[in-house]
Amino acid sequence: MNFTREQDELRSAVRAVLTRHEDAAAWGPLTEAVGAAGLGVPEEYGGYGGGTVETYVVMEELGAALSPVPYLASTVLATQALLASGNAQACAELLPELADGTAVGALAWAENGSWEPEAMHARVRAGRLTGVKEHVLTGPGRPDTLLVLAQGDDGLALYQVRDTQCEFTPLPTMDQTRPQARVTFDGTQDAELIAADGERILSRVRDLACTALAAEQTGAATRALADTIQYAKDRVQFGRPIGSFQAVKHRIADLHVQLEAARSLALAAAHSNAASHLAAAAKAACSQAYTHIAGEMIQLHGGIGITWEHEAHRHLKRAHSGRHLFGTPSAHRQRLADRLGLTSVA
Repeated sequence: MNFTREQDELRSAVRAVLTRHEDAAAWGPLTEAVGAAGLGVPEEYGGYGGGTVETYVVMEELGAALSPVPYLASTVLATQALLASGNAQACAELLPELADGTAVGALAWAENGSWEPEAMHARVRAGRLTGVKEHVLTGPGRPDTLLVLAQGDDGLALYQVRDTQCEFTPLPTMDQTRPQARVTFDGTQDAELIAADGERILSRVRDLACTALAAEQTGAATRALADTIQYAKDRVQFGRPIGSFQAVKHRIADLHVQLEAARSLALAAAHSNAASHLAAAAKAACSQAYTHIAGEMIQLHGGIGITWEHEAHRHLKRAHSGRHLFGTPSAHRQRLADRLGLTSVA
């Protein structure tokens, strides 16, 4: 599972942009200079015709930088939902602006704290949408393109909502670098049908989202562990670096083994074009690895690990927030068990 020369160059370009530009200011250079938003979009819709491996490369670098740019929300969720719909007219209309980054998209999906299709009760009747969507990943403001998975006359379907009068409520989040919102539809919004087979679209988008998030978690966990190792080399206690103590070395070695196992699954999922069973396995493993590493980062950094100025608390918040996005590790282990014909998994 090696990367091509072009993918290595993509990584270098993304890393260079994230080094020069902090926070949301990186979105412009990433989309204009690197073309990151269009990597997974076919050339006919203004993109570059890349795939899940290119998305993996970008997401891993975004994770390492703890970047707040709306790549997951717009480029993965909204863009891939449109592509999965198979609606050529909608793709031709909406994808060019998403691909060049001039528009930011969002996919309203979860309800009642759940990412499962059976929890979705928002409904469209006579073109009018009623319901409440939670955990909607967004950019810094209201999305330019809002897609919604809701129950239609024949079951779950994908809609575009053009009416800007829906109630859009930004939510306080543990991870302040990943904005979320609650969107309330009161039946006055016009909902345009994009595709009727919503369950198929949701299944595909969820696999792609889990694969992308696993890449991000891998990148973030790698940075967190590297920073922790450097601190263990630099911090002197009792006349010697704390990293020379056997107890510390063993803890760091265990973290390294867990990270590499998770990275292998994340890479496998990306190289398989987000195969469902690998996406589920990668999401579970990478969520657990990053949560463990972020917690140990706090501990091994001692008192400074809980100060606002240090990055350790940001890793902990990103890890715990990402652990619940698109389903918990236990939910994805159960998905994997169901696929393999097992009754349950621990």
